[in-house]
Amino acid sequence: MTDQIIGIDGPAGSGKSTVARAVAERLGWTYLDTGAMYRAVTVLAMRAGVDLADETAVLALAATADIALRPVVLLNGEDVSVALRTPETNEGVSIVASLPLVRAAMVERQRAMAAAESHGVVVEGRDITTVVFPEAPTKIFLTASLEQRAKRRGDETSASIARRDQADESREASPLRQAADAHVIDTTGLTITEVVEEIVRCHTNTSSN
Repeated sequence: MTDQIIGIDGPAGSGKSTVARAVAERLGWTYLDTGAMYRAVTVLAMRAGVDLADETAVLALAATADIALRPVVLLNGEDVSVALRTPETNEGVSIVASLPLVRAAMVERQRAMAAAESHGVVVEGRDITTVVFPEAPTKIFLTASLEQRAKRRGDETSASIARRDQADESREASPLRQAADAHVIDTTGLTITEVVEEIVRCHTNTSSN
């Protein structure tokens, strides 16, 4: 149900995963990391030696992949938490995430995962409030300076993050966009607690209206 969803979008390193997880814990809701799903498909494709730009081949792998997100990311039963954050995956995920058919398949899974929950869900990614759950009552867009984002992502350089920004914003399928009615939070210089409190306040205000 979209009335029990907090959608959080934003570029790489803006703090989405950490903040979304903390908000979910605060509210007693489920946390859904959609970016991890695209990373898992990327890992699977690289291991299979598939050209990441080959949409048909990548889709075939994605369609049959067993991806679980709790309590760790499992790909066909294997904990791939470390593999998701390698430099190779950092570079490859933007290619995989730009494939329209792969995105469509992942969006269906994301909606199904949320629908299966009996309580609220905090979902984060690049297109949550614009494509996956455009009717989510609480929409958040996190941002931060490139320097701050690179510092947070110790496994990724500023140049790599800048390239991913460009790829995410320019792709044809579900590009990174700020929803018109999203609450924008610049996390530069803010603590996790401060950001979480702002999101919870936003959610409370939205729910009471």
